[in-house]
Amino acid sequence: MPKAHVYKRDHINTDEIIPARYLNTDNVAELAKHCLEDLDPGFVKKCTPGDVIVAGDDFGCGSSREHAVWAIQGAKVGAVIAHSFARIFYRNCINGGFYPIELPGALEKIRDGDELQIDYEAGTIRNKTQNTTIRFTPLPDFALAIVRDGGLLEHIKKKEKGKTENVR
Repeated sequence: MPKAHVYKRDHINTDEIIPARYLNTDNVAELAKHCLEDLDPGFVKKCTPGDVIVAGDDFGCGSSREHAVWAIQGAKVGAVIAHSFARIFYRNCINGGFYPIELPGALEKIRDGDELQIDYEAGTIRNKTQNTTIRFTPLPDFALAIVRDGGLLEHIKKKEKGKTENVR
């Protein structure tokens, strides 16, 4: 069961998600090794596939870098739940095929180590530890389709392939 890694603060920036000194590669596995390194040096070792990052306001602020999303994906994080996201980071998540969950009051509803089960389409988070259900506004259908397809590039390829097949 995925666990929550809670960071009780606002304005976690892209340089804290993936420090600039590692931006010389686009290798997701390499970036993953340094995910949240300056914020939480032990994060990568304690994170298991599907775990969730929980934070306050303005997650992903700072430089517009796709590397921040790639590092999170490479670390096999299942989702980031934050009170709010920096708009560019939020869009980079969707374009990269990663689901950002905006949840006002996230830090009051989820504790570090809580076991979570997320239904992305229904917009619910089942907190198994606290035995509660938390509702969030799910992504609109167009954005969900992009995430499901693995990102904007794959989504466009899929759409173009469909057009080509319909012509034949």
